[in-house]
Amino acid sequence: MVSNLPKHFFMQHRQTFTKKERLCSKKLTEKLFKKSQAFFEYPFKVVYFITDSTESLASDAPAQVLFTASKRNLKKAVARNRAKRIMREAFRKNKTVLYENLEKAAKKIVVGFIYNAPQTPEYQRTEQKIIFIINRLIREVDRICKQNTNPATINNQ
Repeated sequence: MVSNLPKHFFMQHRQTFTKKERLCSKKLTEKLFKKSQAFFEYPFKVVYFITDSTESLASDAPAQVLFTASKRNLKKAVARNRAKRIMREAFRKNKTVLYENLEKAAKKIVVGFIYNAPQTPEYQRTEQKIIFIINRLIREVDRICKQNTNPATINNQ
């Protein structure tokens, strides 16, 4: 069965999580934890900062993401790895909305998801929380765009 949709439609909406989207840069990781904003949405602490797309990040991806799980809460490495795998999968399946909004706003984002619960996560609840967090990040990007285009804030700078 051949689809009538253009080829670029499938290229833009691939549900992958590539090396370019992973936060590997030590400098960016340090910047993420020093000069960023954060919020807590149980069982996640989300740390992020938003930049213009003209600023150089380590890759050309609209977002770079870090997933981590606390050794204090999940003692076994198997449980920490499973938590990170579940977070990555939930983000991978739901990231397109975030990416589309970042491209419209000409912004890039660096995000860290920190899992802080004492039990191994369930996929369904984790996916719901990740979707909620993505929507909150979209609202934050919109707020920053409105703040940058507001003439009153430009004159006060």
